[in-house]
Amino acid sequence: MGRVSLERVQEDADERGIGIEFVARPAAGSLEEAAALVGVAPADIVKSLVVKRSDGTFLFALIPGDRQIAWPKLRAVVGVNKLQLPSADAALAATGYERGTITPLGSTTAWPVFADERIAGRVAMGAGAHGYSAFVDAAELLHGLDATIVDISD
Repeated sequence: MGRVSLERVQEDADERGIGIEFVARPAAGSLEEAAALVGVAPADIVKSLVVKRSDGTFLFALIPGDRQIAWPKLRAVVGVNKLQLPSADAALAATGYERGTITPLGSTTAWPVFADERIAGRVAMGAGAHGYSAFVDAAELLHGLDATIVDISD
């Protein structure tokens, strides 16, 4: 599944005009460890969170690695009373990616993307497969994904 997932991410990035570089890395026990393994600050790792709405649809929330999702802010932007993180199985079904590899790029469904306004510069994120990080320019990524860029983290 790994190589197929990387190809899916690459194809979607190409279609969206997003330059992407895959970097192999060993498994990490924490976000801080993952950042050290690829030579970036924790803030430069973008967490791609799959969030479930009460109607059963999903969205992606992109959050800098040194911050946490701010549920009240995200609910206000999305205009709903309830959002939740789905189970690992539901996240896999919604995106085609396992937790720890999730990215909006190449997701089996192109869910809307909400990105924290602090995401900038060259960032690392999930690559669709375990053992890899994807490096992208944040501005290219957010433009290519047509992301809603707002304050959604604490």
